[in-house]
Amino acid sequence: MANTIPFQHSQFNLDISGVAGFFGGDVAVSAMATVHIYQGRKWLGWYNTPGSYEIAKRYGQLGRSRFWDGLYPGINVDPAVLFELDGAKGPRYQGVHSGTIIARTGHLAHLFMQECKDTPISHSRLKRYRVTSPMCVTVVDLHHQPDPQEHPRLFRDSTTPLASIPIMASLATCIACAVYKDWFCFSMILLGMVSSGVSCFVIGTGVFTFTHPKHANGVPRGDGILVSEGDNEVVVLRGSEGAVTPITRGRFSLKFSSEPEYHNIGGCSLLLTVQFLAQLLLVPQGEIFGQIMFLCSLAVSWGYNSYLSSLDRESFQRRILFDQLLQKPSRRKFELGTRTTLVVFVLLLLSTAEPAALRKLLDDLLPNETLVWIVWKGVVIEKVCSVGRGMCLPQGLVFDYAADHGLKPNDRALLQTLFGDAQAAFEVYFEVDSRKYVSKTACNGASRNA
Repeated sequence: MANTIPFQHSQFNLDISGVAGFFGGDVAVSAMATVHIYQGRKWLGWYNTPGSYEIAKRYGQLGRSRFWDGLYPGINVDPAVLFELDGAKGPRYQGVHSGTIIARTGHLAHLFMQECKDTPISHSRLKRYRVTSPMCVTVVDLHHQPDPQEHPRLFRDSTTPLASIPIMASLATCIACAVYKDWFCFSMILLGMVSSGVSCFVIGTGVFTFTHPKHANGVPRGDGILVSEGDNEVVVLRGSEGAVTPITRGRFSLKFSSEPEYHNIGGCSLLLTVQFLAQLLLVPQGEIFGQIMFLCSLAVSWGYNSYLSSLDRESFQRRILFDQLLQKPSRRKFELGTRTTLVVFVLLLLSTAEPAALRKLLDDLLPNETLVWIVWKGVVIEKVCSVGRGMCLPQGLVFDYAADHGLKPNDRALLQTLFGDAQAAFEVYFEVDSRKYVSKTACNGASRNA
């Protein structure tokens, strides 16, 4: 007895072929980015995914030849930017020894700053000192210098069992169409599986690469600061130039054997375009049962792509940067009560720099230039440089609150307030910074010997 196809005499036609080429394209491209994070993910794309036309258009813009530019017009993008491995704008960097200023760093500095923002506060000093707008500073001691080019190790794919769901769903719906001899829908599901699988494999052949420029011999240390947009978060970097440059000027990229034309990716775009046109013409020719099977395969694939696109890929990149490339540098995060306290604390952390460099950094972070601020800055730089040279400071109060410095009464009151903020920074520094140059015990011994 011949099998009777379900819904054979139904007059209803889904006509979903046009929607299938556009719906879910952004999600599919986002899901494809996981092939460069998980090991073996490039072998798991054999399912009928929606959004073939949108995917073809996005991939086609990677091709850099007249042929591909004619088929897929638009601005050529870098593969790393398309798959969100590059392109983010990072914070401002200022080197205290070299004087280097990078107004906008790149993607890796952005990842670095986000990781520091998520670092738990290890020292909070809000209860003991004046508080206006609490701010945080993260101190990172960089001890490892990455090679100018490295290939980070990918993560083991914990989602591999889930990949079998869309693959089996596409295979089952394809077989069901074959059983009931709906060859139009059978061939379209099969073509979708092949085009998606081939595209996933070709995209997965890109080698995930980290690069940074090699610094010149004899350059000074790379100590400096990263300042987030809005100036509400500061990161102090302490380390050699070879350890800091990967953060400020390094980048992630994808290396393909076909670059710079990327003909293999262009071929995938062409295959996906053919799939879209074929679905547009042939799916409506199938039976209602076959169309339902086609729709089911797309729905399951869309759900799986949505799950992959929901994964926090930035957190994986941050783990690669900190754990593999920078070899887990030590981090400490401080919460201070005022911006003035934070700036003085930053100067103390970088106090081995030249006085002129410290003054420039101070002026950039606190651009106030009234008389009281000028007096305060001069005294602070003097005290900070004393710490940098290893000189002993007086016990208790570091600043002379009684001196009027020729200021008016109102200005003297403000100066005393600013001295209080600076005093708080000195106390926190001598209390918690393990790299302080002269301990209180050493200062006491020096005073007795004198």
